[in-house]
Amino acid sequence: MSQPLLHGAGLGARRSFMSELLSKEDILRLPDFFEVAPENWIGMGGRYAKQLRAYSERFSMVAHGLSLSIGGLKPLDADFLLALKKFINTHHIQCYSEHLSYTGDSGHLYDLLPIPFTESAVNHVAQRVMQVQDVLGQRIALENVSYYAAPCQDLNELEFLLAVLNKADCDLMLDVNNVFVNSINHRFDPYQFISALPKERIRYLHIAGHYVEAEDLRIDTHGDAICDDVWQLLAHTYQQHGVLATLLERDFNIPPLEELLAEVQQIRHYQEQAYV
Repeated sequence: MSQPLLHGAGLGARRSFMSELLSKEDILRLPDFFEVAPENWIGMGGRYAKQLRAYSERFSMVAHGLSLSIGGLKPLDADFLLALKKFINTHHIQCYSEHLSYTGDSGHLYDLLPIPFTESAVNHVAQRVMQVQDVLGQRIALENVSYYAAPCQDLNELEFLLAVLNKADCDLMLDVNNVFVNSINHRFDPYQFISALPKERIRYLHIAGHYVEAEDLRIDTHGDAICDDVWQLLAHTYQQHGVLATLLERDFNIPPLEELLAEVQQIRHYQEQAYV
């Protein structure tokens, strides 16, 4: 089924600033769309549920999963998938994405563990993605994740990612910061990686800050400001694939709302520059 197109600059929704943001009168500075983690909202009632409904009635919304464990060995959580489908329909979610990773074995660990880059893993992940798409009745997007150890690399990261997307016939939620972090940690050219991606599969982008542990080691934290190198890689992404909807992730060390909105405006600046 066809899916709506996102546009503009988005922001990950956080309960700490949702009320403040809804009260803002300068609508031109507000994000164009918001992203929520469904696990943090499914089954919630009361004030927060009403607040989320106010957001989904006013703004475009996307959902980014934390615990589906698409690369895991345990059967997919059927109850969660049904609750997720209801959540997507209730809040008119325009895209559901998950991490190309797994999150544990006997339970949800909420930690992103690397999948071996092998042909058998491609087939395994693709089969599980197709199961999810059948239940939800729509295509999903997979996010390229940061990783610090590779259990097996018969394929490189790019080959593995492309093989999964093609085999599962699903979309890509491209995290530009993760490409940069991995390029430092695993020594590849991030510009070539971005250029090789299939434009037609990219639904939207993530951009975030990371921690510099050492010159050859970056940690994907979502807790720092975006560095110049990542901004430049975002500009390259727009040059290669067009101006795509782009979301700012900030998961901890969350600054005041005005600083977050300033970074959202910076995304818009790069988008406008790409049109020049």
